[in-house]
Amino acid sequence: MLVERYRIRQQKLRSKLAELGWDGFWVTQNVDMYYLNGSMQTGYLFIPARGEPIFYVRRSVLRAEEESSCSVEELGSLRTLEERLIARYPELYANGRRPVIATEFDVLPVQWFRRLEAALSRFVWEDGSKLIREVRMIKDADELDSIRKAAQVTDAALEHALAQLKLGMTDLELVRLVEMESRRQGHSGQMRMRGYNQEIITGMVGSGSAAAIPTYFDGPAGGQGLGAATPQGAGQKRIQPNEPILVDIGCCIEGYLIDQTRTVVIGELAPHLEQAYRVAEEILRETEARLKPGTICEDLYLLALEMAERAGLRQHFMGFDRDQVSFLGHGVGLEIDELPILARGFRYPLEEGMVIAIEPKFTFPGQGVVGIENTYAITSDGFEKLTRSREGVIRLPCLH
Repeated sequence: MLVERYRIRQQKLRSKLAELGWDGFWVTQNVDMYYLNGSMQTGYLFIPARGEPIFYVRRSVLRAEEESSCSVEELGSLRTLEERLIARYPELYANGRRPVIATEFDVLPVQWFRRLEAALSRFVWEDGSKLIREVRMIKDADELDSIRKAAQVTDAALEHALAQLKLGMTDLELVRLVEMESRRQGHSGQMRMRGYNQEIITGMVGSGSAAAIPTYFDGPAGGQGLGAATPQGAGQKRIQPNEPILVDIGCCIEGYLIDQTRTVVIGELAPHLEQAYRVAEEILRETEARLKPGTICEDLYLLALEMAERAGLRQHFMGFDRDQVSFLGHGVGLEIDELPILARGFRYPLEEGMVIAIEPKFTFPGQGVVGIENTYAITSDGFEKLTRSREGVIRLPCLH
């Protein structure tokens, strides 16, 4: 059954290669390799448009042989790689033709690409970044099961942390409680991202003014972090009464991620923050009403912008002023920043099997961030909400 799962995924990729008239895909990135083959060992996975794939492995060959769904061969010297490919796939080179091969230009370092280009000099290279991301955009039943498990663990970790949350605790202490329970229940400790120079751990946990500090991270809330070397997420600010605490967290189970946000307060929020949170939930509900196959991703983002504008909160939506981000949601799977994106210019129609995190948030410099985020699977006639945690502003008593 495991082998069949990967053969189906490889066939999805082959169908897209056939549409473009390309001869194969040279897979270099760990996550793509795992998705298509079931192993994340160092090497290259070659999937021809026709014929059986081969996994060239540098390290560990032994483990790759145990995990891989296709044939494994030691990578050896790059100087002999093209000769071995010609011997294995002579039809690719018949009559002196040059095979058109795609690879992941979005994540492959230039230095590595230059080495491959020199070693496989007869290849005509094409950018297959969008192609592989589109293949991974539609989740199968096994992937959805893993994301559901991640959602369950994240909910348990949130409740574990909330039960111990108290005034004077630092943001870092709060996220430590989340991480400790998540790890206890099987979180791998990794939250993978595809974007260049983008990093994330368990999420963005920040209270009051700290959550509203902008940073390089491509999200609506940056966070104070622990300094210039780690300028995002939880820092050493101490939690005060009546300020919003943004708990944007996830976890990784069996390689798959969940993404959710809840707004917490010890005491009561100021009226304008309470109102902004209500608008965030209204945006989420209006988006949910349109979550079904055929809806255009861009339209959901434009609707959210319109609602924020009508509420007089456009300047605060998804960040503040110049530090706003231009999306409402994003795909989730093996990476936290997958396709589709709910943003301007993304004309993908929703399809059954897409998994999307939707995160309307409002940022108020010096005061905090409020909002909500759920992850959804698109079904044949609507959606399944994958996140499990309670909604609404989570109010805790202000005990002294």
